[in-house]
Amino acid sequence: MLELKLEGSSPIGDIVKMIVAELPKLEPALVDPESERPRTNMLVLVNGKEISVLDRFETMIKNGDELVFVPIVHGG
Repeated sequence: MLELKLEGSSPIGDIVKMIVAELPKLEPALVDPESERPRTNMLVLVNGKEISVLDRFETMIKNGDELVFVPIVHGG
């Protein structure tokens, strides 16, 4: 678990950058190397709600919010 302190609120896209700055080893899992944007092959939950029902990666996060990344694994 990583806890970040925010000044006001920030969009999830910026939070991902903050996470990668704190934990660089997570960059391949969280950031697409070609677009340099957050990967879309994971579920992202804010306070238990998937971001597709919110404002996607523009969803604003504030202190006290819980942000969860769930990798999607495919098998065959």
